[in-house]
Amino acid sequence: MSIAQSLLPEFDHEMANTRRTLERIPENKLDFAPDPKSMPLGRLAGHIAEMVGWGATTMQTDSLNLTPEEFKPLVAASRQQLLSEFDKNVAAARQAIESGSDADYMKPWTLSFQGNVIFTMPRVAVLRSMMMNHVIHHRAQLTVYYRMTGVPVPSLYGPSADEQAAPAAA
Repeated sequence: MSIAQSLLPEFDHEMANTRRTLERIPENKLDFAPDPKSMPLGRLAGHIAEMVGWGATTMQTDSLNLTPEEFKPLVAASRQQLLSEFDKNVAAARQAIESGSDADYMKPWTLSFQGNVIFTMPRVAVLRSMMMNHVIHHRAQLTVYYRMTGVPVPSLYGPSADEQAAPAAA
């Protein structure tokens, strides 16, 4: 089994859970933040949607240098805008993951911030840690925001306090 074939079921499962979570974004609470140090809900949701796009970036480049001048953070202004960006990024990431060879996955990839190297890892590790695990981390934060604002938390890996487990994808 190729690396791509082993990643795709996990990617598809996590992206379905993430979309189910983003579909509940309360448009009237996009400015909510549980603490002044926390991202507002609209920015957190936007960050999740934009991070998925890093899957394609990782597979199509050797590095990314983030700079405040060039990086414009996505702040969700509406559910439709958020889901449109998320769906676009999922499609691009999935295509890039699917088309990668095992050799492509083992090539080193570097993330820098203003020219300072944050890390260099094989692309497969970047996809798992900085894309999928990072999305899962922020998705969990988003569900806490939901709980605090009265938005029902979706079942993701089993039942939530608000609903039974989601049916398995066909």
